[in-house]
Amino acid sequence: MRNRSSVVIIENNNIGLIKRVRAGSVYYVFPGGGIENGETPEDGARREAFEELGVVVKVNKCISEIEFNGTQYFFLAEIISGTFGTGQGEEYTVENNDRGMYLPLWVDIKNLSSIDVRPKEVANKVLDLFI
Repeated sequence: MRNRSSVVIIENNNIGLIKRVRAGSVYYVFPGGGIENGETPEDGARREAFEELGVVVKVNKCISEIEFNGTQYFFLAEIISGTFGTGQGEEYTVENNDRGMYLPLWVDIKNLSSIDVRPKEVANKVLDLFI
């Protein structure tokens, strides 16, 4: 079990997600990953946003904590610098091709209920907050 942190970034009625294609499945996740030793959940969220998306974020409030193989934290965040989609994290290296495809993209927030976003309860929380 490993605790994880993710960011929920919303700009211009779009939400930043990672499209995953793995073992024939297509689904979407919030950008994030495991919290490293010595990191706070907020620090982990900032690091993961930079690694996966190529952006520096301001981490705001935690909108959800989910228990699943450890605690998963989901933070509202806003981009303060960088270019979305330029992440250079380990998930983009050739050595990790067995983990499937990772594609950062913007999705119209109104489409959250019609795509497979995981975890669904966080997608529903975002819809409740912003629609």
